[in-house]
Amino acid sequence: MTPAMIEQVRAPVPAEKLDHEIDRLLDAADAVYHDGWYPELEVVRPWSAHNPRISGEFARPSAIRRYLHRELRGLVAAGATVTARAARPARAFTDPEFFAALDEDRFDLRVKKLFLFGPERMALSLDRLSHYTGTPAESFQRHVLFTNYAMHVESFLERFPDAERPDREGVQMPAFHARGGIDGADGVTLVNIGVGPANAKTVTDHLAVLRPDTMIMIGHAGGLRNRQELGDFVLATAYQRADHVLDEVLPADVPVIPSLRLNSYLMGALERAEATYRPGVVHTTDNRNWEFNQSSTLYRMRLARAVAVDMESATIAANGFRYRIPNATLLCVSDKPLHAEPKLAGGARAFYETSKRKHLGIALDAVEQARAEHPDGLPGSEVRSVDEPLLGNGPDSA
Repeated sequence: MTPAMIEQVRAPVPAEKLDHEIDRLLDAADAVYHDGWYPELEVVRPWSAHNPRISGEFARPSAIRRYLHRELRGLVAAGATVTARAARPARAFTDPEFFAALDEDRFDLRVKKLFLFGPERMALSLDRLSHYTGTPAESFQRHVLFTNYAMHVESFLERFPDAERPDREGVQMPAFHARGGIDGADGVTLVNIGVGPANAKTVTDHLAVLRPDTMIMIGHAGGLRNRQELGDFVLATAYQRADHVLDEVLPADVPVIPSLRLNSYLMGALERAEATYRPGVVHTTDNRNWEFNQSSTLYRMRLARAVAVDMESATIAANGFRYRIPNATLLCVSDKPLHAEPKLAGGARAFYETSKRKHLGIALDAVEQARAEHPDGLPGSEVRSVDEPLLGNGPDSA
């Protein structure tokens, strides 16, 4: 039997009551989900000539409550009416229809969507985030940093000793959450994704359902230019994708660039820290030992004028592009493979110890500026699509 609960917020709503009304609506959506149903949110926008009525179904709306509150608040303030109701029984992971519903290509692109993902895709990603990171999806903050070294985790926990940690040992990509803001969701999350593009793709595939405000990769890279020194930084302005893990869904000839606004914040943070850095193209490879077969890789790097090589940055950027999440890359040069300075065990340890706090501090400085200047999220014009869903696109979208 379908739950009878239906809640609606109809504009106009007095400004002092708006937050309360949106909370009431989201409480109803949570209750529907806990009763075993996918809640549906319907938005009616009288100002839209082509898409006045748009609806979407959700799984575990509590995981993105702050995001939904922010988006729906803006729509209602602009004059929209929002209704929450039960849509259909939630599918179990063991339901044979659940697998088919995960296919992102099945959505009818002729119909404007409310949300980028269907509820089955959302449910599975929320569950897998917990599995891979050792923390509930609800713990993730609006700003996410990725690293491929435990040393950044050490620095993060020094800075945020009360940060939430994985609930068990041995998880594949441990996450750490420093809460912030009035609701405790506007802080920073650090995920240690390890080395390689496979994990980078996996975690961003699932993280995308949470709609974070920013994603920044703060890993290490091989410097490719004569005048780079160990400990210098690289601010990616573009990527050469040789990671191969997303080629089937996003061909390598599709341009992918970082968020210009986020890059400007990182550049400002680098200059305030008086750090030596170089902007330029980052070559991302899936071959950790590309030095053993150099010719084709060196040829591509030379054509692209690449300034650094790593194994994760372009993957995170490409998935950020696919899923409309502002992203950027700040790498630290840990070796110079073309200049007789390979990464060796002894020297690497000393380098890590001296660079880790500065690297993290620069990234957090940029995040703080992004959070202060754009509390409702960075403009995402670089990653928007012609068939962009309503949520995340602003109340003035048609």
